[in-house]
Amino acid sequence: MSDKDWQDYSIETQGIRAGQHRTPEGEHSDAIFPTSSYVFKNAEEAADRFSGRIEGNIYSRFTNPTVRAFEQRLAAMEGAEYALATSSGMAAINTVCLGLLKAGSHVVCSRNVFGNTTLTFKNIMQRFAVETTFVDLDDIDAWQSAIQDNTTFLFIETPSNPLGTLADIKKLADLAHQHNALLIVDNVYCTPVLQKPLNLGADLVVHSATKYLDGQGRCVGGAIVGDKALIIEKLLPILKTTGPTMSPFNAWVFHKGLETLSLRMEKHCQNAMEVAQWLEQQPTVEKVYYTGLTSHPQHGLAKQQQTGFGGILSFTVKGGQENAWSVIDSTQMISITANLGDVKTMITHPETTTHGRLSDEERAAGGITDNLLRLSVGLENVEDITDDLARGLNAL
Repeated sequence: MSDKDWQDYSIETQGIRAGQHRTPEGEHSDAIFPTSSYVFKNAEEAADRFSGRIEGNIYSRFTNPTVRAFEQRLAAMEGAEYALATSSGMAAINTVCLGLLKAGSHVVCSRNVFGNTTLTFKNIMQRFAVETTFVDLDDIDAWQSAIQDNTTFLFIETPSNPLGTLADIKKLADLAHQHNALLIVDNVYCTPVLQKPLNLGADLVVHSATKYLDGQGRCVGGAIVGDKALIIEKLLPILKTTGPTMSPFNAWVFHKGLETLSLRMEKHCQNAMEVAQWLEQQPTVEKVYYTGLTSHPQHGLAKQQQTGFGGILSFTVKGGQENAWSVIDSTQMISITANLGDVKTMITHPETTTHGRLSDEERAAGGITDNLLRLSVGLENVEDITDDLARGLNAL
């Protein structure tokens, strides 16, 4: 079937069926094409492919059947025209920046983004005379005030890392378009199973495929999803020239990971809700940040623009860094790692890991305190997860 035909199917079916193009061997699973180059029938065909007169594989830096299969499946699930795979999530963000920005451009970015995203805009893009204004994710008036005549795009990660703050995607998309700017959404926390920013007006979605799209912490990769003309005209040339390319093997892993994404996200949401509710009852826990809780101030917005609340939550413990580290060090099963989106539950201390390179002022503005812990809730038995957390919490 054509790529468009898959839009008539549910996301569960898209994750299993879209993007597969069987070879003459008739394989039921998906083939891997670990090749750097391709053979042409003759000199004329080679010239026609390089010139773009005919479509076809040229070189695996920018054309590979396995990578293309992953791109097509992800695009179908996001309800998008096109997807472009990259070597990492940060490579996806940098490809967007290099493709859309130029000296004199301006970006408005939320404060509540991944630490390396902040550093990309603040340190690296600034070297090339690109100015970035950082605002609170949920303050629409601040976004309005920050937009300038030279604003190229607004960039958000919603829910945010690590506090789970939400942006009203539709309102920000409308605001961006009123000023001839684009809205770009990092959808790493929700994936297309729980949230479809393009349907709410966003222009591009970026992913760290390393996280939930893979789901088992096996490979590093990223993707950009959205309007076909925009990606081909502005972003594909960056990938072709500078080479932040996804490998065929990684693409195959992500392609297969998408088959179980819907099931995994359903269970991540269920487990995270139970853990969040349990944490709220613990006397040594000060506050729990999870939009699935009715106590969360943006619970209503989460219900409105998401179909689930995700697998990431954060919480603060009474005391400072010493107590936070004590909880981490007391765990026996939970993995101490700064990654997220795995079937295994993972815990980290954002202030000294994922957000450790930010200044004290930047961390304070983003709500990153020394007693904050982030939990990526996996698919283990919930009682095993809470029992492991209780070891440290009960000892405080």
